[in-house]
Amino acid sequence: MEAFDEGEIVEPVSPTGQYLTSSSLSIYILAVMETEIPIDDSQTVPLLQNLFLPINSRFSSIMIKDKNGDKKWKKVEVKLGDHIKVPKFQSGNESSNFLYDEYLDEYMSKIAVEHLPQHRPLWELHIVKYPTSKAMGTLVFKLHHALGDGFSLMGALLSCMERADKASLPFTLPSSQRPKSPISNTKVVFKRLPSIFLRTISEFGWSLLKSNLVEDDQTPIRSCSEDTKMRHINISDVSFSLDLVKEVKSKLGVSINDVLAGVIFFGIRLYMQEISLKSSQGQSTALVLLNTRNIEGYKSIKEMVEKTNTSSAWGNQYAFLHVPIPELTDSKYANPLEFIWEAHKEMIKKKNSLATPLTGMLLDMLRKLRGPEAAAKYLYSTLRNSSTTISNMIGPVEQMAVANIPIKGFYFMVAGSPESLTMTIMSYMGKIRIAFGVEKDFIDKQLFKSSLENSLEMIVEAARQIKA
Repeated sequence: MEAFDEGEIVEPVSPTGQYLTSSSLSIYILAVMETEIPIDDSQTVPLLQNLFLPINSRFSSIMIKDKNGDKKWKKVEVKLGDHIKVPKFQSGNESSNFLYDEYLDEYMSKIAVEHLPQHRPLWELHIVKYPTSKAMGTLVFKLHHALGDGFSLMGALLSCMERADKASLPFTLPSSQRPKSPISNTKVVFKRLPSIFLRTISEFGWSLLKSNLVEDDQTPIRSCSEDTKMRHINISDVSFSLDLVKEVKSKLGVSINDVLAGVIFFGIRLYMQEISLKSSQGQSTALVLLNTRNIEGYKSIKEMVEKTNTSSAWGNQYAFLHVPIPELTDSKYANPLEFIWEAHKEMIKKKNSLATPLTGMLLDMLRKLRGPEAAAKYLYSTLRNSSTTISNMIGPVEQMAVANIPIKGFYFMVAGSPESLTMTIMSYMGKIRIAFGVEKDFIDKQLFKSSLENSLEMIVEAARQIKA
């Protein structure tokens, strides 16, 4: 990290941004776009120069320390050639029908663990021109999490895109009318104050224990390996129709997120049972990341970008919930809908306490009293003691295009977490994409993928047996 240059105009790095660029943690976001046609990269430099860089000054800034040791963003000249990577694969097969899935997987695994140089802005664009079974080409934006959270970075990337069907029209988001939490209603809060108070003590106390003292069991999804900074990951995903999720949602009267959490939890337990029958009842916890912005009313990508690209809204605005992964018993195997019910109950219970804002206050207090490194170590310990992290994003309904190249697939992955399993959820063009990063040579990604697919199939079948 460079020393402070007094003549430069700088802005402070957000507290969360400081946690995520510490000696304990360095977290990256990989945004992956699969193209429908071969990639013509002749417009890459002007697009980055004219569309991407102007979105936010952080994309053309580096992180420095001032004379007091505080981290700041310093504006620098961006040499775009240093940020654009076009890999060359040696296949040994000259057939025009050869697919490069394995080469892309290896490349993604490699760039996921590589640290971006600190002497230039913390992002890269990887242009993979080789065809795979999913696409004719692949664009991978690698961005440091300190630049912003998934929501603000997604808004930035989408503002560089246009609709494939008609560029003059704006993107729209899928409708997500979610009932407001009772804790957001003032009258209800006063009536339920005693129960909210007790629940907050219980949830906040449990969060403290999980972050400091209580580790999840060692299982087929948690290796307990100490060398987490050098951990390589394999990235894969499953894709299915959003209509299937909505079908289950309507049958059970829960939210889409409840259904997705149930599918993931049941899939995890199915995988664990395949590896070790005993582990399917081990203590495992998921950290579910929540965006703390008021995003329920957003109708279009344009509105999302306008609201998130203000200086006050840009950055990392999220919190996490400790959600236990239900054990797999014979009754739950017979009726996997119980995983959705338990996820629904847990999320309601945790959202109706004040444990989440209290955790944020605790991190801020640690930062002020002991410095950002202490807060980063607390966050690292929180991640390290859990079994997986789950985060989700809502993408546009319509197909995107960049430089007249239609994007047929879109997902993201978080890299750098000390956990053996990281999961993300992305909606795009009526599809749900659950991506997962698994510890290499520890978790079998093909078996894990089939476990998730079996989970969804069994849950949909069970839901369809419910009489209307």
